[in-house]
Formats: sequence, C-alpha cells, structure tokens
Amino acid sequence: MPALPETMTAIGFEAPGGPDVLQATTRPVPKPGPGEILVAVAAAGINRPDVLQRLGGYAPPPGASDIPGLEIAGTVVALGDGARRFALGDQVCGLVAGGGYAQYAVVHESNALPVPAGLSLLEAAAIPETYFTVWTNVFQRGALKSGESFMVHGGTSGIGTTAIQLARAFGAMVIATAGSAEKCAACRELGAEHAINYREQDFVAVAKQATGGRGVDLILDMVGGDYIGRNYEAAAESGRIVQIAFLNGPKAEVDFRRLMMKRLTHTGSTLRPRTITEKAAIAAELEARVWPLLAQGRCKPVIHQTFPLARAAEAHRLMESNTHIGKIVLTV
Repeated sequence: MPALPETMTAIGFEAPGGPDVLQATTRPVPKPGPGEILVAVAAAGINRPDVLQRLGGYAPPPGASDIPGLEIAGTVVALGDGARRFALGDQVCGLVAGGGYAQYAVVHESNALPVPAGLSLLEAAAIPETYFTVWTNVFQRGALKSGESFMVHGGTSGIGTTAIQLARAFGAMVIATAGSAEKCAACRELGAEHAINYREQDFVAVAKQATGGRGVDLILDMVGGDYIGRNYEAAAESGRIVQIAFLNGPKAEVDFRRLMMKRLTHTGSTLRPRTITEKAAIAAELEARVWPLLAQGRCKPVIHQTFPLARAAEAHRLMESNTHIGKIVLTV
C-alpha cells in the first residue's frame, strides 16, 4: 500500500445551522486504534441523523468524531493493533458513530462487513445505517415473522425502501405510507402490496381494510406526533409498534386504552449510541441472513442521487426537501 497522507479533506461545520454551514476542511488522517481499521472512503451515505447533527440536535456520542456521516464504503488501508478480520486492500462497508464525510475514516472491524458480492462501493455505502436500523428494529425488536402484516411509514426513505424489501424477502405482507402517487408507485415496485398516500387517504382505514379488519401485526414508525395514537388504532391485537424517529415531534396526546385493550407493545431504539459490541451482534446477523439476499439481488439499496463530497450542502438540501426516493450518497 502507498504511504498514507498526514491530512485529508473532510466536511465539517463550526456552528449549527442550515445546509450552507457544511464546509470542506482539512483534518488529520485518523489513526486506527485497537481492533479498528482505517478505510479510504469511496462513498458515504447521508442519513436524517446527519441533518439533525448539523442543526445542533444530535451530538456525537462521547469519543466519536465530530465529522458527520454514519456509514461508509471503501478500501482498508491500515490496521489497528489486533485487527485481523480484514486485510489491507479489502473492500468493506461499515457503520461509524461519526466521521463518514471524509477521505478516510476509522471503523471497528466488528462493525464492518465485506462489500456484498455484485455490489459497487457506491451501492455498499448506502447499506450500513439503514440495514442495521431495519434489522435491529423490525426483526430483532419487532420480531417480524413470515405471514405477518407489516406497515412502514415513510416508505420511500432510505429506511422505508430497505424495510419494504427485507420484510417481503422474509415473507411478510407489506403496507407502506408515502406522500405522493409517484412515491406510492415506488413502494409497490419495491414489493409493498399496499401503498397509502397519506395526503389523500386515512392510513388507519386502509390498513384495516388491507388486513381484513384485524389490523397490522407490526408497524415501523419514524413520524411520531399524532401518528402514535393512529398507529394504536391501526395495529392488530397483540400488535407491535417500533419507534425509530419523530419527524412530527416526540410528544403526543394518546389514549392508552387502546394499548391495554389490544395488548399492544410499543418499543423503540436508537442506533448511534449503542456499543460496538451491540452493533457487532447486528452485523453478524446481517452477514449471515441478509448478505446472501443482497448477493442474490433479492434486495438492493435504492440510490436516488449522488453528490461529490464538496457538495454535501446540496445533498442535505435535497434530503430536507423530502422529494427523494431512497438514499442520497456522497462520492469521495
């Protein structure tokens, strides 16, 4: 491997604000610690938490880089002490707690995975954050089983497009909500049997109709707000609701009698603050159960648009417009 430079280009910001606060800066190339690998980043995915961090509402966990970016793909160029899972020159994708918007990033080897067969580094960069999130929330916490019904709000987001494909691949009947006819068509193309335009239809009524009146077994919600009570209405008896974000706000007035009468389970999680060991367990299950589906083409990251690293501000503007279908990726 050629000698590594001392410095690199990264995207940072001095104070919270709109997309234009994102600026290219020069930073030292990070050094991998014990069990870590240094990756020459080829591409980095953009996610909603990056926007929240830029706005000042989602600080990196202690010890994490202040550079935005939670997922990367690239080539291993250095190994920390004890790192043996990958060799120099291997192509990997990985989940990082920060530091993705840069030419180089460190990731713990247990939180990295080989690029799935048949996928490019660009495609691989769009996998970790959404696939880790969907796997842990839909299949680990939500315990989705074959033959059950599953509803995801925000069906054309990175999370939504991933959840639709994985739920279908594992035998669930999928219902998705989205905000336009074009987005609903994209949900159906990805495998949703029912796509609900929430601007024109009541998702509670349509979900009940789609399930023969019994309601939905599992709901993945990133909206919050008044959706919380409506999810309770849409859920089946003994149904589960998993909360992963609050685009409409974290507070709501809810009639909890539905929770009791239907014996519902309402849980939730965040991914970024979880330990390396917890993320490693998710990675191991993904490699065993989902990587074969990616290699077979049964699931695939949906990429809406790419931007060069220096145009990260434009990429954030696109994400905030909510017009995209699938992932937005920075190329490095």
